[in-house]
Formats: sequence, structure tokens, C-alpha cells
Amino acid sequence: MAWILLTNDDGIKADSLQDLVSALYEKGHKCVVFAPSENNSAVSMKISLGKPLTVTRIEDEREGIHQFSIGGTPCDCVIAALDGGLQKLVPGVIPKLVVSGVNLGPNLSQDAYHSGTIAAAREAGMYGMPAIASSWSSFDPEGMEIAIDATIELIESALAILPDEPANLNRPHVDVHAPHLTSWPKESQRKWEDGPINALRKSFAAGEIILNLNVPRGWNGSFATTRLGMRWYRSAITFSNDTSTFQLGAARIDVDEVDRGDVDSDIIGVASVTCMPSWPQTHPLEMDMSLLAWSLENSKSGLPIWLESTTIQD
Repeated sequence: MAWILLTNDDGIKADSLQDLVSALYEKGHKCVVFAPSENNSAVSMKISLGKPLTVTRIEDEREGIHQFSIGGTPCDCVIAALDGGLQKLVPGVIPKLVVSGVNLGPNLSQDAYHSGTIAAAREAGMYGMPAIASSWSSFDPEGMEIAIDATIELIESALAILPDEPANLNRPHVDVHAPHLTSWPKESQRKWEDGPINALRKSFAAGEIILNLNVPRGWNGSFATTRLGMRWYRSAITFSNDTSTFQLGAARIDVDEVDRGDVDSDIIGVASVTCMPSWPQTHPLEMDMSLLAWSLENSKSGLPIWLESTTIQD
């Protein structure tokens, strides 16, 4: 079995992370964990520049399981692991996939900008690693076992189409002319049209796209390939009596319907899988958005077509 690198933003002691590690272990997967020592929810891609960060090995007697607590953010953890930490602390361990989560609470719609869970997966993508962010879209942990099950199903689907070792870790080669990448500021040249499934698999393997999974509390056992939906946090600020302090936290959430949206999928009890670019718009490694649109349009039900399809296109 290949190694999986796990992290989260809820902290290394979070039941959701440890339950995922245990479930993967029971299925024979090898796991190395680099996770924050404390809860770091909603820190987005914050990194601790110029600040010494503690690294503590967590005792775990299970063969094929290594755990490290990092005194930093989710992105700090990913950087620490991929930029030398694994080589120093567990020589010879090269992960095939990075998984962030399972997060307690949803990461839907514009949560993608704030989420430490998604940020860790995006950081891994920027380091050239395939990555998955996973969230249980409830703040009540009761029944969260189904989110573990859904996450493992997605993990194993991803492992089945990935190379045994990441060819792009730390990006030793940068091909800005790869068929799956943008041609901006020129119009899309759709260089991927002869083999869209392979192009999508290569983009995932190279870290150019990440997968964002949200599992609803009433999950019906099915998946949908989605885009980001729309929901709005209303009355987000509560002032104290003296008005010198305030607290963030929405009093209500409004939803606008979006065709194939992740929020819409969550509402009807279907786990959403959203393909998200790792790089910002106008960056040379940004995904060709017409290829992402092809993936969405051709994944009529279930997981993205390039994960489910057994056909390899040249």
C-alpha cells in the first residue's frame, strides 16, 4: 500500500482526523500525519513566517502509522512535511496522496476562501501533490462515521488512477504548455480535446486541481460532481454591550440555487465533489477552465468521470 499524508485544521487530537487514520489503517493503508497542535479553523492559507515551530512526535505503535504535531497552521504542516520534514523525520516515506480533514463543519461555496482544510489541500497542490479536502457538513459530530466512509471511497478512487510515486513533488519540472493548463490571455486552445480524461488525471496528479468533498448529515450514499454554489452569511457580527468588541458568526445563512452547485447537492443529501484549481486566475499554471467545464458537463452522476472511467485516453 502507498503512503497517504494527512492533515487538518481542527488539530491533531480531533476525533474526525484520528477516526480517519484508524479507518485507513484497518483497510491496510499507511498514513503519516502532520497536523496542527491546536485548532486552526478558518485560517485560510496563513503561514508562520520567521517563527520557530515545534514538531512533536505522537507515539503510535501501529505499523505504518507516523504522527507529528506541528505548532503552526494547516499550510505550515503541509510545507513542513513536503519541503523536507518527511525526509528528515521518516526517511523513505513519499506520499502518493495528501488528504486534509475530515473537517467538522461544511466547506461549501465561498468557504473555499476561508477554510484551513481546503487551504492545506491547495498548498499540497502548489507543491505538486494530488490532494483531497474533506468535510462533514454539520457541526454536530454525531453520525460522522458516514463522512469517514465517503472520504475513504473518494481516497481509494483517487489512488486507483494515480502513479505510485508523485512525479511532480516540489515541482522539479514546470511545463506551462501542458494541455490541461490555461492559454490566457489568449482564448482557450482546447489542446486537451483528444484526451480529456487523461488531461484531467494528469492535472490532478500534478497538483493543478484539488478535490473538495462535502458529506451532508443526511447522506444518501451517493455522490455528485459539482461546482461551488452560493450561500450568504447574514448578520455575521454580534457586538458586546459596550460595543468595544464583536464576534463573527452568522445568525442565518441564505442560499441561492445554482445548477450543479455543491450547496444544492448538500441540501438534498448527496455528497458533493468539486474540482477546484490550485492556482489563482491569470497564473501560468491555472487550469484551462474549459476542461473543468467538460468534466462537470460529462460527469452526469456520481464521482468525476475521470475518477470513475476505466478508459485511458492517449
